[in-house]
Order: sequence, then structure tokens, then C-alpha cells
Amino acid sequence: MLGLIPGAGGSQRLPRLIGIPAALELITTGRLVSAQEALKLGIVDQVVDGNTIETAVKFALNVIGRPLLSRRLSERTPAFSVDAAAVLEEGMARVKQRARGAFAPVVCVQALRAAATLPYSRGMETEEQLINTLIDSSQARALQYCFFAQRNARKWSLPSGARWNNSKPRAVHRVGVVGLGTMGRGITVSLVKAGISVVAVEMEEKQMDLGMRAVLGMLERDAQRRGDTRPPTHLLTFTLSLQQLGNVDLVIEAVFEDMALKKCLFTELCNVCKPSTLLCTNTSGLDVDALAVVTHRRSLVVGMHFFAPANVMKLLEVVCGPHSSAEAVATAMTLGKRLGKVGVVVGNCPGFVGNRMMKLYLDQAYFLLEEGAAPEQVDQVLEEFGFTMGIFKVSDLSGLDVGWRVRKASGLIGPDVNPKTPSRWRQGCRYSPLPDLLCEQGHLGQKSGRGWYLYETPGGKEPKPDPAMHRFLQEYRSRYGLTPRHVHAHEVIERCTYAMANEGFRILEEGIAARAEDIDVIYVFGYGWPRHRGGPMFHAAQVGLATVLQRLEHYHQLHPDVPHLQPSPLLQRLVEAGSPPVHHWREHVQHLHSYL
Repeated sequence: MLGLIPGAGGSQRLPRLIGIPAALELITTGRLVSAQEALKLGIVDQVVDGNTIETAVKFALNVIGRPLLSRRLSERTPAFSVDAAAVLEEGMARVKQRARGAFAPVVCVQALRAAATLPYSRGMETEEQLINTLIDSSQARALQYCFFAQRNARKWSLPSGARWNNSKPRAVHRVGVVGLGTMGRGITVSLVKAGISVVAVEMEEKQMDLGMRAVLGMLERDAQRRGDTRPPTHLLTFTLSLQQLGNVDLVIEAVFEDMALKKCLFTELCNVCKPSTLLCTNTSGLDVDALAVVTHRRSLVVGMHFFAPANVMKLLEVVCGPHSSAEAVATAMTLGKRLGKVGVVVGNCPGFVGNRMMKLYLDQAYFLLEEGAAPEQVDQVLEEFGFTMGIFKVSDLSGLDVGWRVRKASGLIGPDVNPKTPSRWRQGCRYSPLPDLLCEQGHLGQKSGRGWYLYETPGGKEPKPDPAMHRFLQEYRSRYGLTPRHVHAHEVIERCTYAMANEGFRILEEGIAARAEDIDVIYVFGYGWPRHRGGPMFHAAQVGLATVLQRLEHYHQLHPDVPHLQPSPLLQRLVEAGSPPVHHWREHVQHLHSYL
């Protein structure tokens, strides 16, 4: 997890203690184990429920006079058979696939192979040599940066002077969740698993039934995985009436992404909930301030933007408006921590931090298709870079209609657009109608069985390159007089990642994010950015800010109709200042207005 391997003999001792298969799994994943699991594996001799000191003294007295040679791990030899060799071989293949270019997990397997095949003293020498290959690597720096960035993300502050360490959160015992679609179900499951009582509200009986069955099924499967026969369903109340929210401490709204609907709901919640109830919206990018305005408790309104699936994804963007109180922000962050989320406080703007940058990432990907690339080519390059999934696979998974609705709501799509030859110029800049044309054909991604990729059935999970997509792109280019060209892998990476980082600099300048580290935490935990590359802002620093500036200037010169390729003023100032380290960037931000 830090770009290193267990030192001080850790990679040589653990396999001698618990065997190669178990050590392989623990060392290559960095997974934490409970005391009970450690006892079962043989890592500890005893787990104490009562007086630890008293038990330890008894244990010490019990071993007096016994020979210790058998307990010295350096004297043990791990059983290395044909089976152990196969375990290591299979483990290496599995680790390489999962690591997506990260070095340390692969080196961990090499250290374990030394433990299995060499005497202890030579294994220790090998461990030291392997550590020395990693300790000063760029990946170790990136992973250690992520480690500290995650911990610093909780240290938020507001212009009022309120901070994470001087603002007291409210106690939250009972939470209302309004809407039992995909997001509402995941949020409900997360709350219940944290031991919080939930009142789940849905307006339609059919949707309520579907949502209820989905939530109970998820809790049942989770209980089975943990070996628990009784999922905590006693904490759940399902209802069709908002009136049941009269006694909750906090409400999370997770209804359809429609501003008029959300405003209507927030107005009604003000009439139903007690005056002290916090009202939180799970919107992925709508104006949180506009929702606060329709209430008479603006200070108690914040965004809690969970990521799908909400019961799995770790990221939580806590969106702070100009009226949001420190108490409300502290409560949302504390609740997120109880749910096991990595919370990051951000300011209010369209798309907040993550989705605002994601839009530009998507735009570049669409433009690359227009210019000659194929979806599977772009995705392969991004996955080789280390992304969990390529951008077009992500789009198919999320559903192409999600972005389609957002573009309609923002006025990019309307009755004035020619349906046969939609304009490639909208709101003063270049626009790609490619995803709109797919949606109009009913190609919505996995849910419809066809999107950027082809799937065996609607709801299928396995993407396959679609010959019809290649024909569609050829016809599209021909219709608009675009001459396709070969798109190099380095161009895919540069245009996608530098466009994101460039927008990140603008976000810092506007005070929507407090630190570059916060932006990187959002992308690592919410968008599949490879941890061993640190995040889009850290990656820009690693490449060299002067290089990023030069490449952005190059691409903007080639594509002057794409304004977000124009280097941001903050990036230019940082280069002029000699490209200071990431943690000094704040000193060069010139806020006109800041949420944080």
C-alpha cells in the first residue's frame, strides 16, 4: 500500500509462521486482519477478552523453562513443494493482473519466493535488495503521498474560521433516505451496516417493493459473507409516507437528478422534519445552494455525494454552500467516517470536483474518437496506464442516458438542434454529439446490451468490441468531413490526464477544493485513478509542470475551439515560480472567492 514490501524480515518470517498461501494473500494486498482471524491463521498465540496484563503474566509463567528454538522463525523452513511453487506462480499471475502496473505487489511475490527457496540469511539479503529497488521509486512516492493525502482530507476549514478540530458534529441516531433507486439502496445498506436506524421512503409502491427486496438481499449476502445468520434488518423501516421522517436526525435525498423535483421535495421536508434535522442531497452535480434557498434552514443543508455503488465505493464528497454551517459539515463528515467513507469537503459548483473534471475527461475521449481512435483502443491505453476501467467501459456501466439527461438539463441539447446533423459547436466551443446519437438509437450501455461496446444480453457485464460501432464512427466522420488519423497512446494519456489536471488547477483557483491533495483523493477513491500514480495533480507534478504546460499549449494550438485545453493561470504561475512541490501550491492560489 506504500510502494514497499514488509521489511525487517517481515517477508521472510510471515510465510514461515503461517505458510506461503496465507502470507501471499496478506502481503500482496496489505489487507488488515482481525485478532480472531490472526489467531486462526497462527499469527498470535492467544486473544484476550478480559484482563490482558493478567493473562500475559500467566502466559509468560507458563513458558518459563521451555525451549524456544522451535519458536524462532529464522530456524524454520517453509515447506516448499511442487504445490508451493504452483501457488507462487498462480499468485504472481493474479498479482500482475490486479496490480495494473504497480511494482510493489509483484516484488512482494519475489520476496516470498526467496523465503520459500533460500535459507533465512540469504532470504534477508534478497529482501534488502528488493526494498532498495523500491524505496526511492516514483511509485513509492506516489503511494506514500496518497497515504498522507487521505489522512489530511479530513482536515477541512471554512472561511469563517471553523475547522475540523473546533467544530462539534451533531449526534446522528436515525436517518431518513428518500428514494430507493440504485443510489438510495446503496446508501441505506451503508447506514444499516454501520448500526444506524434508517427510515427509507419511496413514493411509488412498485419501486418501494423493488427497493426493499434489493436492500434486504444486499444485507443478507453481506451477513452470509461475514458468517452472520442474522442481518440487522431490525434497523430498517420502509414507508411510502414522508410523514414518517418527523423524528429523524438527518435526511439524505437520493431521488431522480431533477432540480424541480428536488426543490419540491426539500420544501416538503422542511414541513415534515423537526427544525433541527439536517437536509442532505446526494446530487452528483446540481446546485446545492439552489436547494438550500427553498428551505428555511439554509445552514443545515449540505451535499453528501456518494458514488455508485454507494455500499462499496469509499468516496464521499461533502458539498459546502455559502450558508452551510460548520456543524452541518462536521456532522456529514463524521457520518461519512462512521460509514467507512473517505470524506472530502468541496465547494458548490456544477459537478463539484470529481464530475466537473470528469466532463473534460469524457470530452477529450469523444474528440479522440472523432479524430480516428476506437473505444477499445482508448480504454486499453487508459487501463495500461493503471485505471481500473477505461472511460468508455465506465460510461457503459453507468449508463449513457445519465450524461444525456445532464446535457439536456444544461441546455446543450434542445429543440433547436438538428437531429440528423447535430452541430459540433455548442455554447461557444467544440462539442461532440456522438453519445447523444447513441442514446437516440437506444444504445445506453450495459442496461440495453449495447453502448460503446456490445454485450450478449441487456444487463450483460462482458464488453466486446462492436463492429457496428466502427461503422457508426466511419459514417459519422464521413458525414462531418473528418479525416481519421492514427492516434498514439501517449496522446490519449496526455489529452485525458492533462485536461483533468488543468481543470483541477482552475478548481483550486476558485476555492472549490482546498488542496491539490483533496482532488487526488477524490480521483483515487471515486474514479479508479491508479494509486501508484498518485492522482491527476500529483501525476502532473511528477511529469513536470513545465512539460504539462507545454503540451497543453501544443494541444490548444491544434484545437483552439476547446477552451479547457488553454493552460490555467495557476499552472502558468507555478511554472514561473519554478514548479514548487504539491503541498506548496496553495501559496500561489489567488482566491477571488473561496468556499473553503
